[in-house]
Amino acid sequence: MDSKVRLHIAGPLGAGQSVGIEKAQAHYLSGVMRLGPGDTLTVFDGASGAWRARIETVSKRGGVLTCEDQVAPQRDPPDLWLCFAPIKKARTDFIVEKATELGAARILPVITRFTNSERIRRDRLQAHAVEAAEQCGGTFVPEVAELVTLDRLLDGWPEGRALIFADEALSDDPDWSGAGAPAPIPPAPAAILIGPEGGFAEAERARIRAMPQAAPIALGPRILRADTAAVAALTLWQSARGDW
Repeated sequence: MDSKVRLHIAGPLGAGQSVGIEKAQAHYLSGVMRLGPGDTLTVFDGASGAWRARIETVSKRGGVLTCEDQVAPQRDPPDLWLCFAPIKKARTDFIVEKATELGAARILPVITRFTNSERIRRDRLQAHAVEAAEQCGGTFVPEVAELVTLDRLLDGWPEGRALIFADEALSDDPDWSGAGAPAPIPPAPAAILIGPEGGFAEAERARIRAMPQAAPIALGPRILRADTAAVAALTLWQSARGDW
């Protein structure tokens, strides 16, 4: 089996189960990877683990695979969300890809007062999450939620979910001494909130801090770009409270 070839496909998956693949996936297998009937690859559906599958048919219009045996159990990430303000296209793509690789369970784009990009293509970002899971060996694909305003997000915030607020105003906090210091990082269920390139407005910061679920944190002594902050915050949480 060529373990480098991995596809996310619709389930459910199980021994002897026949599953269809779409036109683009068929092109990837036959036109890009040069695989054909009889060849094997790894497939996963986000809920059933990873399976070795054999190609039965493949054409320009699609194909059929047959699952043979499970090669990895399902492994879901901790219950951690990433909420972030979209930025430039390539950097937003980067955030979604790295959030998937680092183990975010859900990804929520949010419009804040200073958000530079107020339109996204959810389907394209979801495809990036799928591709990231395929490439990093994961068996779970986080949902990319619809774009919402920060007010709407906070209005419906779950009572029992901590809101870890990456506050750039804390970057010069003299009590911050790095990830090795005791940090008020709550366990799951939790969410990380990353602001836009211009930071949060004072009214937004005040509202977030007033929430009982809020847990403001600093990400070191330097102000980070939004995409860097997302990666840093996810890494910090996974190291302190996650499954690393």
